[in-house]
Amino acid sequence: MKRLLTLLLPLALAGTGCSLISTGDGESAAPPPESGEMPGTVVLVTHESFNLPKRLVRQFEEESGLDLEVRASGDAGELTTKLAVTRDNPIGDVAFGVDNSFASRALEEDVFDRLGVTLPAGVEEYVVPADAGERLAPMDVGHVCVNVDTAWFAERDLDPPATLDDLADPAYEGLFVTPSALSSSPGLAFLLTTVAAYGEDWPGYWEDLLANDTLVVDGWSDAYYGDFTQGGEGGERPIVLSYDSSPAFTVPQGSDESSTAALLDTCFRQVEYAGVLAGAANPDGGRVLVEFLLSPAVQAALPESMYVFPVRDDVELPAEWAEHAEQPADPYVVDPAEIAANRDAWLQEWRDLVTR
Repeated sequence: MKRLLTLLLPLALAGTGCSLISTGDGESAAPPPESGEMPGTVVLVTHESFNLPKRLVRQFEEESGLDLEVRASGDAGELTTKLAVTRDNPIGDVAFGVDNSFASRALEEDVFDRLGVTLPAGVEEYVVPADAGERLAPMDVGHVCVNVDTAWFAERDLDPPATLDDLADPAYEGLFVTPSALSSSPGLAFLLTTVAAYGEDWPGYWEDLLANDTLVVDGWSDAYYGDFTQGGEGGERPIVLSYDSSPAFTVPQGSDESSTAALLDTCFRQVEYAGVLAGAANPDGGRVLVEFLLSPAVQAALPESMYVFPVRDDVELPAEWAEHAEQPADPYVVDPAEIAANRDAWLQEWRDLVTR
């Protein structure tokens, strides 16, 4: 994948004052630090979907002189809870994967230290407003959107739904499956979508959805691979909650058209962040890692390694993403502070609705 710019990656080496220029093609304009200049390990705690290609792990270790240890556990919500509980005895140096649904909680719990990292062009658009990138650096962006099996609808000469309102229309009764807001990050994002769209009337909308035989399952994999007609396991529901990037992965071999589509009027923006943990054993190494995660090489790898969009505005997308993974122009958003203040009450009310 073409790299468009060269990134200056300042290394906060303990007492060395060294710096390293890392180019987009993985070559270094300066040699890595001598053995012992920044000894030890930097520990990255993250969620189970984190997947940094091995070549980039090697590049980071060669350029920084650090060993990278990745500890993955749970989803964004579980990660945030663990970081808060272990605040006085942090479980790593850097955390990756706290998203905008949980960012305010992490900031209020003083989980993260000051970064002192200059954000590349385009990244400022995604910062947590109350933080402005001082402790949390945006890493990637994606949108949770309703997806449809366009082939299924075409075969039946039926127009697919286009809006949230359509999902409660009797014409689509029994066709929609969504993961739970209690046990799934995209499921929570969909709940927040309905809060953003319907305000205080969101419970009434959910009553309509459930009356229209909407199926709620534990997780995204259960919904997409188990119940969705394009999931490959004999699913019977042609409408599923997924991502704006999903259609890029349902292009039949030999075809130039995807067999699914994301409904761009149903999307909620998800931004993932990384930051150095307060009290980290290796905060200098942590800052080096955060800067590396923002480099063109890592950002360009995100679509194919973690199925999300880069936040830098100078990185080209893979061809299939550029053609089939269209991002919404006006996604739903809820202020992180509002989420923090209301999340528990919203989830309890949602639970009551779904378990009636």
